[in-house]
Formats: sequence, structure tokens, C-alpha cells
Amino acid sequence: MDIDAEEIYSRFKTVVGTVLLVLNPLSITALKDLLKVSSISTTLHTLHSLLLVPESTEDPIRAFHKSFPDFLMDPVRCKDERFFVEPAVHHVEVLLSCFHLMREGLKKNICNLDDYAVLSEVEDLPTCQKNHIGEALEYACQFWSKHLLMVPGSSSYVGEVQKAIKEFFTRHLLYWIEVLALTGKLGVGIHAMNDVEQWYALVSAL
Repeated sequence: MDIDAEEIYSRFKTVVGTVLLVLNPLSITALKDLLKVSSISTTLHTLHSLLLVPESTEDPIRAFHKSFPDFLMDPVRCKDERFFVEPAVHHVEVLLSCFHLMREGLKKNICNLDDYAVLSEVEDLPTCQKNHIGEALEYACQFWSKHLLMVPGSSSYVGEVQKAIKEFFTRHLLYWIEVLALTGKLGVGIHAMNDVEQWYALVSAL
């Protein structure tokens, strides 16, 4: 297999694996922002019978039936490695993509609000969130810890994941909390802390 073909199949697994494993369906635009892959539509164009791929790049992509992800994620049924989506590996990919996006996108006063602004009094806050935070970054902030829980403690990526977690909490914690507050999901932060503690306990037990 030439390298171009390898890249095509690798991109296929990255894109389709993400579509099937995200915890809230994402649009083509959000997938591009999260994965830093520009050819999302090209990758998915042959899968219209298996995936609902809306004409609008702002609408979420969904699998028509659970049998499709079940097949691709079952090594017994999907014997072709070029298409097999291994959840443990692809959850790591999504997790690291979330960290990368948060590292790039999180910043102080991300919505450029006035000092001491009261969120309930901000005019058209949803539009402000969409313009300054966006679907992909909001997803990353809300769900990264859930993907973390899907990373086995025996994974070869544990060291890389631990490094990403340390950097995140060292440099981006307050900005992450700010986004959670702006999107009305502040409680997610508490659950995320519990998820991190649970994952580290799993790693330490091995």
C-alpha cells in the first residue's frame, strides 16, 4: 500500500471514529475545528447510506443505525484493519484533540464581556457564545473527561495523556471554568474532576 492510500485510510478512521464515538453529535464544521482535518465532507461522501450527513455543515452528523458503529468497532466482524475503529485508541485521539483545541482556543474573557458583567443581563448571550466559543470548543470543554475515562490504564498513551492533563490544569484551568460558566455547564467541572481522579486511580492500580 502506498503512503497516500495509508493516509486516506488513516483519515477515514480518524473522522469516522470520531463521528461514532463523540458523546454529542457534531457538525462538519465542528469536526474540522476539533480534528484539524479539512476534508471531512470528502471522507464521508461515500457513507451517506450509513451516516446522516446533512447538507448544512452546521447540522450534526449521526449514524442511521447502531449496527454500523457496532460492526466497525468489533474486531471479529470488521476484519479489515483499514476500517476497524478501536474505541480505546480513538477515544485517545478525540481526547488529545480536545486538549489541543482548548490549548489553542481558551483565553481570558473569551467572549469580550465588560468587566463585572452579569451573564443573565448579557444581550444575546447565545450568539456571543457561538461567535467566540463555537461548537467544537464547547464540546471539548464539556466532554474531554468522559473520553479520558475510556482510555485504558494499560494504554501506551498513558504518559502522553498525563502530560496533557498536567499542562491543561497548569495553564488553562481558569479559562476552562469560564467557558463552562458562559455555556451554563459549570457543574460539568465537578464531574470532570471526579473523572480525572477515577482515571488516575485506575492507572495507579495497574
